[in-house]
Formats: sequence, structure tokens, C-alpha cells
Amino acid sequence: MEYIFEKASEADRDDLLALYRSQIGHNGCPWTEEYPSDATIDFDLSRESLFVLRSGDGIIGAVSIDDDEEVNVLACWNKELEPEAEFSRIAVRTDMQGRGIGKILVRSVMEEMKKRGFRGVHILVNRYNTAALKLYDAFDFKNVGECSMYEQEFYCYEKELR
Repeated sequence: MEYIFEKASEADRDDLLALYRSQIGHNGCPWTEEYPSDATIDFDLSRESLFVLRSGDGIIGAVSIDDDEEVNVLACWNKELEPEAEFSRIAVRTDMQGRGIGKILVRSVMEEMKKRGFRGVHILVNRYNTAALKLYDAFDFKNVGECSMYEQEFYCYEKELR
């Protein structure tokens, strides 16, 4: 099957909201009806930082290059990897999970981050999201700390973009 990774557009909004809502209640996913929201999509679209993965039957995944100052200023991040960025809100359509789509999204967003001039990537991973932890371990992300934010417990993962 052929996949296309590209910037999302306003026309994708309804499908993106449906994708986000489909993740609610999954192991380690704290998303609610209020987050991610239309405002979250607006923020990501305004920065040209929301990406979708398409197949013949529509959007099967999404990921954002985030800009969250609360996360960016955490003391655990390696200064030698600056400029550094975060990706977040990674989601795979439930009927496509377990097929390597998450790996395609992570690989693709890291390539986009390199094109934008970033040397490193950092992410917060909910400590109870076993699927996400397994995914990021496959890319050799380094656990550089822990934090509590947004009423959740996170591991702080980081990686040099090569």
C-alpha cells in the first residue's frame, strides 16, 4: 500500500477531529472531547505544522510539530541538540494500528524536522502508554527524565536528528 505524508489543510479538519476522538479511552491516551480541539488544529495549521498520512482510503494518521514553551524549557533537554523541536499529537486510525503506521509517522516527521533545520527532537510520553513507549524505543529515543504536566506523568524522551 502506498502512503503519502503531507501537510494537513483546512479541508482535513473533520477527519482530524474524528481521528483524535477515536483515540479517547485507549491505553495511556488522556485525550478528551475538549483536547485536541478545533483550536488545537487552528494552532497547528497556522504554523504549517500539522501533518497527515494518507492511503487510498483517506487519513490514517496524523502528527504535529509542536511549540509548547512549558515543554521546551524543561531542564532535562540536552542543550547540544539545539535547535530542538517537539512532535506531539501522534494518532493512528484504530483499524490501522499495529501495522507500522506509527513508525512511518515518526520517521516522516523527523525528516520534516531535519528539513526545517532542527538538530534534535524531544517528546513527552505518557508513562502508561505502552504502545507509544514501544514505538519510541524502536527509534532509540533516550529517556532523559520525568515530569508531571497537564495532570499526567510523562517520561521525557530525546533524540539527535541525523
